[in-house]
Amino acid sequence: MWRETVNLEFKKEITKSYLKTVSAFANYNDGQVIFGIDDNGNTVGIEKPEKSCLNIENTINDSIKPVPEYDLQITDQNTIILNVYKGDDTPYYYNGKAYKRHDSSSVPVSTLELRRLSLEGRNENFEDLPAKNQNLTFNYLEEMLCKYLNIERLSEDVLKTLGLFDGKKYNIAAELLADENSFPEVDIIKFGDSIDEILMRKTFSHISILKALDETINVFRDNYTYEVISGMTRKKVENIPEEAFREALANAFIHREWDLSSSIQIAMFDDRIEITSPGGLPAGLSKYEYLNTMISNLRNPKIADVFLKTHLIEKFGTGIFRIKKSYKKFVRKPNFDIHANSITITLPLITQYNIQNRHEQLIVNEIEKNGTMSRSELEKLTGFKTDKVLRLLKKMTEKHLIQKVGSGRATKYKLYND
Repeated sequence: MWRETVNLEFKKEITKSYLKTVSAFANYNDGQVIFGIDDNGNTVGIEKPEKSCLNIENTINDSIKPVPEYDLQITDQNTIILNVYKGDDTPYYYNGKAYKRHDSSSVPVSTLELRRLSLEGRNENFEDLPAKNQNLTFNYLEEMLCKYLNIERLSEDVLKTLGLFDGKKYNIAAELLADENSFPEVDIIKFGDSIDEILMRKTFSHISILKALDETINVFRDNYTYEVISGMTRKKVENIPEEAFREALANAFIHREWDLSSSIQIAMFDDRIEITSPGGLPAGLSKYEYLNTMISNLRNPKIADVFLKTHLIEKFGTGIFRIKKSYKKFVRKPNFDIHANSITITLPLITQYNIQNRHEQLIVNEIEKNGTMSRSELEKLTGFKTDKVLRLLKKMTEKHLIQKVGSGRATKYKLYND
């Protein structure tokens, strides 16, 4: 039996309420409205479907502004399928309001979302809007560009080339890169044994995002790197790969929603760092594409271009790949939590929980090769007795090398954050 989803709506009869959903699909994502099916997914059909299709077409053309792209199909069961396609001329209004899908309902968008739709319809981003403060200086940006672009000074022509100045006004991208701006940037908290124990807190706001990034990396180094002296040499040791942290942080600056008055949140723990960026995935980018491909769908392309030119990122679309690569030889892996309004990247420590013996390594190898496994399956493949496997699993779970899935007889084990 079918059920309604964010991309699918049923209508037993043809009433004008479906027009809200047409607006929502045209504004955000392709979708279907199927007439002649009740809320429980039962097919009841529509009388005179040919005439009804003509009425639907006329109603959409008269009621939705601008008119979206859509088509109509009549099925053998006398249901009508209305396919609505995501449009380029957002926002699409019905009765003066733009709509979006919330689960299986269509609701009006907020003022903030309406502004985003309007920018999208003009093929612009928030960073393209004029900066409120036009009295900007760029000493920090100039220093970096002179170093990497081999220029003598940061002229208006260079700012125009970077898309930060149109000859009359600076845009928001320019303000974010300026020595002073009006935006919250990074909020760092280091916790003790619990979240109730705060050992350190630093915030970076209203300064160039380039400087904020550098200052944040310095805090990371103070807490997660140290030097070991061996003879006449010093060796830098990283508890968390600096490359992974740098990529995750740069990714947050490039992809975050700057129209939200929120900072990038960095929570530091003894066994991990959590980096939370305001805003979900950019429109048109799926979770799978974000995690597994190098497709680049930039929310702030001008800022990203400056990060590329100043070597803060190596190439568009490679950040997640490089984070994963930096953990390739370690058991504990990064974790990516993607929500509608935020993305959190968790980077675990790599030195505190090392595999200590060949028996642990054998367990890890079997789980890595076969996926989630039960205790009895591990006993069979390793040849170890039950009490030994139980001791190993308990110790490895405590060290966060592996984690339990399920309970009772259904308990299985997988690699931590796999």
